[in-house]
Amino acid sequence: MQLFYHPDLDDTTIDFSFPPEESRHISKVLRKKPGDILHITNGKGIIFEAEISSANHKKCEAKISSKTTSPEKPYRLHMAVAPTKLNDRYEWFLEKATEIGVHEITPVICDHSERKVIKKERMEKVLQSAMKQSLQTHLPRLNDAIPLNEFLEKTHSGELFIAHCEVDQVKKELYHTLSPKEATTILIGPEGDFSPSEIDLALRKGFNPIALGETRLRTETAAVVACTTVAMINL
Repeated sequence: MQLFYHPDLDDTTIDFSFPPEESRHISKVLRKKPGDILHITNGKGIIFEAEISSANHKKCEAKISSKTTSPEKPYRLHMAVAPTKLNDRYEWFLEKATEIGVHEITPVICDHSERKVIKKERMEKVLQSAMKQSLQTHLPRLNDAIPLNEFLEKTHSGELFIAHCEVDQVKKELYHTLSPKEATTILIGPEGDFSPSEIDLALRKGFNPIALGETRLRTETAAVVACTTVAMINL
């Protein structure tokens, strides 16, 4: 099954049209024609089945014939991850986290961050593409980048964890610390790790230090390992 994305569809939608870029892809690249069936998600847990009524490269129109609601995952995962120096590494994390199952992502700017500006529009497209490719029906929420100290001042529900590389603290493996079916927020730092003051602030705000294995991982690898661990504990 090939999945398309249209954020404006809801329970009341019957007839609709795709934007020009998607219309061009459907009619010119995929060579779809009137009468063909498409599957579309609104990124909010619903898959719509629709029949093409007009296949034009500027405006492809369709009519919904049925819809199916996908169940929510039994947990909720919020990943707060520092942007990597190279954009493609962070985009790789976004892609894999979407495939595995993440609900919310916040880029956090840290003391040691080499990249302090992100291209949110580009990252949104990466999330959308990964959602469609992996046949997911829930689009992860991507928040604006925020300084870590501001992020820590916000209220976060559920279990709170910070993965850091300091060796003078006792850290439990994430897999042995997680509770299934819980809301979870995990902090992952930049290539230079969190600063001691950032770690201290996170601990004072209720974040528990965790380990993600015996080796030192890159930022994006650590984030994917954390996502996978949460998904596995909820199988």
